[in-house]
Amino acid sequence: MPAGNSNVNDFVVRFANVNGTGSASANFLFTKSIFRMGIPVTPKNIFPSNIQGLPTWYEVRVSEKGYLGRREGIDLMVCVNPQSMMQDVKSVKKGGYFLYDSTKKLHDEFIRDDIHYIGIPLMEMCNREFTDPRQRQLFKNIIYVGALCGLLDIEVGVFEDLFKEQFKGKEKLIAPNMKSLQMGIDYVKENFKCPLDIRVERRDLVKDAIMIDGNSACGLGAVYGGATVAAWYPITPSTSVAEAFNDYAEEYRIDPQTGKKNYAIVQAEDELAAMGMVIGAGWNGARAFTATSGPGVSLMNEFLGLAYFAEVPAVLIDVQRAGPSTGMPTRVQQSDIMEAAYASHGDTKHVLVIPSTPKECFEMTADAFDLAEQLQTPIMVMTDLDLGMNDHVSPPFEWDDNRNYHRGKVLTAELLEHMPKFGRYLDVDGDGIPYRTYPGTHPTKGAFFTRGTSRDEYAVYTEDAAAYQRNMDRLMVKWETAKTMVHAPELYQHKNHHGCGIIFFGTSKYAAEEAMELLKEQGVHLDAMRIKAFPFNSAVQQFIDAHDKIFVVEQNRDAQMKSLLMIELGINPEKLVSVLNYDGMPITADTIQAQIKNNLSGNK
Repeated sequence: MPAGNSNVNDFVVRFANVNGTGSASANFLFTKSIFRMGIPVTPKNIFPSNIQGLPTWYEVRVSEKGYLGRREGIDLMVCVNPQSMMQDVKSVKKGGYFLYDSTKKLHDEFIRDDIHYIGIPLMEMCNREFTDPRQRQLFKNIIYVGALCGLLDIEVGVFEDLFKEQFKGKEKLIAPNMKSLQMGIDYVKENFKCPLDIRVERRDLVKDAIMIDGNSACGLGAVYGGATVAAWYPITPSTSVAEAFNDYAEEYRIDPQTGKKNYAIVQAEDELAAMGMVIGAGWNGARAFTATSGPGVSLMNEFLGLAYFAEVPAVLIDVQRAGPSTGMPTRVQQSDIMEAAYASHGDTKHVLVIPSTPKECFEMTADAFDLAEQLQTPIMVMTDLDLGMNDHVSPPFEWDDNRNYHRGKVLTAELLEHMPKFGRYLDVDGDGIPYRTYPGTHPTKGAFFTRGTSRDEYAVYTEDAAAYQRNMDRLMVKWETAKTMVHAPELYQHKNHHGCGIIFFGTSKYAAEEAMELLKEQGVHLDAMRIKAFPFNSAVQQFIDAHDKIFVVEQNRDAQMKSLLMIELGINPEKLVSVLNYDGMPITADTIQAQIKNNLSGNK
């Protein structure tokens, strides 16, 4: 038998299941048990885009150091899916553990001499104890969670509390779940050395943190940000944004006196229609948004150009997935950067905000509605599948109840009354942002039609070359103003100290921060910056100018953020080195570290 590892609160468990067997809730139960013991944990749900019956994986990283990105190598594989068993056996680290259903004998082809095997007759135990076929399947999942409880030394009381919370109002379900859990605990304690060399110990490291997914955070952020209209078309992985908004709005947006809803949610016939509804609502003064992914953004391009040119506020939450075309709908990439930045034909530039955590999803979504109205333009919140659909450890959300919404330059009836002439596209203040009115504000002044054709400063249709060029130039003045209003990048040092720097954004943050620590242990020191928005403000330019070489970490094949930096800032391409990952899985610190080390050592 190979020697085991000696890891306390530092390991990776992967579950190999069949989609549609109820394993997701059991696996998340395991994740929550670690979290309740005060230990940082991060789960990744790796599931197929097809219907039930195909392989699915659920990967849980436990990290006392608080590393929340994926890590290479599996310490303990829980395999209850014969379809993927060969792949699952190969993925276990040397010295790791392979837990499987031993109701049937394991075939010789699955045997390695450098890992430990933990056979538990899961189906046999379920068939003996339960008669209902569905119960047998569901409690089989709880039995293997119980086995992990015994093997990893998880406190049983934590599961008791979780079951009480989960089955509140359905208390009769607590006993059979606890029975199944105990069956797993008893079996491993009778047949194996417990705990294993990889195990957990209670800590107090998560404090008042919560576990939440980014899509729920965006939905809540939209409610707090003042959104009253959501128009959407279902698409993985963004559908749960609209669902979360609906759930939170039902709780917070019902008029207490009349019982009527103070919001509207419309499922449109397609993504283009959804964007059109958002623009219409925004033109009428409502705060409106839609949520989609890359294919939806492609379809929305025409209306995004209209909103940019007509200068109508709108918010779009783009939960990025692997493309192009249908691509891999349930895999992650950061591959909509260029598409979103320059969406639509002609000369367009769109404001992007780029959260990295659920807390930032909440805050930046709320901020997006302020930015949209202040700048009178679409704002795109660029999340991704990993951030949107996976649960993350997050600080509690905060909101200032005294905060006022920034509605931008909106003229009232009184102001219109005293104006000799209203110029909808007139730059009065020199910041490129004109004044607007809500339709119906004044009986005779301020009314205008919005269209995507050229017009003069008074919204009068014209194809005069000089008027068109003045308008396009003013839009660029507004773009410069936007640079002072978007979220500034996060700098990881007060002063730059090294010749090389690293730039990352979105969920690459988790792996990049860990990679920097790994490189530091090897004597490689990097200054770092996380981009939070486009357009890039002066701090981004200054950071790049201060270094001889910049590594740009991103999860796409074509180095889209690097391209955007070169286009917008005129950076010498030789100064920027791409660190890429585009296999659909969240990037790991190992990948970043290896690519940077190879570059610095002169390898290609």
